[in-house]
Amino acid sequence: MKLHQIEGYIQSIYLAEYPNRLLLLDGCSRADIPVIKQFIQDELKRPLTDLKLVVVTHMHPDHAGAAHQLRQLTGCRLAAANVAGQWYSGIDGKVMHITDILLAKWVARRMKKPKVKIWYPCNLKPDFILDDKEPLPGFPDWVALSTQGHTDRDLSLYHASTNRVYVADLMVKVKGRFIPPYPVFYPNRYKSSLHKVIELKPDSIILAHGGEVQPSEQEYKYLLDNAPEIPVTHWRSVKAKLKKVLKPATDA
Repeated sequence: MKLHQIEGYIQSIYLAEYPNRLLLLDGCSRADIPVIKQFIQDELKRPLTDLKLVVVTHMHPDHAGAAHQLRQLTGCRLAAANVAGQWYSGIDGKVMHITDILLAKWVARRMKKPKVKIWYPCNLKPDFILDDKEPLPGFPDWVALSTQGHTDRDLSLYHASTNRVYVADLMVKVKGRFIPPYPVFYPNRYKSSLHKVIELKPDSIILAHGGEVQPSEQEYKYLLDNAPEIPVTHWRSVKAKLKKVLKPATDA
């Protein structure tokens, strides 16, 4: 197994290469589809049909945005966590889906990326649903780990023979610090997920935002110390900002 790291639209893309098949560790952004096609066909000199499985670690735009189109394009299968229902369900879910797309566009502007279409379906229909510690279909050297907290269906992927783990957005690296992602809907689950990964004692951790890293004990401690005690979500952020805006008028 050779793991390729490719620069994506707003995150890193990780493609695992085998002699007769390819595995995409996450569902990427819609904007990443041309990049993935070019890498497989031009860099690896392989047909797109060699892509056999795409794991969707969670439903955010840079982790699920390319999934359905890649399945149509290559015939690959999609795998996701065994969690009932859809993340973006109901009216609130549709609003959150739009908000997450706008947040992804804001990140792209901050990174000085060109404007592209990143709209994608808010519902996912995976071919496989994965339980905690279940091997990936067709790629048994990788094991799915339930690492909820960022959302209710986050997956990490552990590769035992190289003792490294892809954690998607379980942590992000910003200005040299490992910090929790935004949002964190389930803080208790989030801290449990951090402990689960730390207890693996991996040789390296692979981040969607930050590359492949080897955090020290002090860096793990900083991350755990800064894990939220209450949910940090879109609506709570909006309420906090409104409170700050309205406070002067109230005090007056």
